[in-house]
Amino acid sequence: MLVLSRQKNESIMIGDDVEIIIVDVRGDKVRLGITAPKSVSVHRKEVYNAIQQEKAEQNQKNNNEQPVK
Repeated sequence: MLVLSRQKNESIMIGDDVEIIIVDVRGDKVRLGITAPKSVSVHRKEVYNAIQQEKAEQNQKNNNEQPVK
């Protein structure tokens, strides 16, 4: 894991296309701005986990519905 220190209005680049900007720092909260191509999905971790769980459940449902040969 790479750990960086940044201040307000400073940014981090990931590759050539993704920029993460420190928008604001208030107490223990940091607000980030993320610029990325539309082809790159950007989610909070809990939302990403929920999407992955939903996909897994859908795949399981689809596998159970396939006819037995």
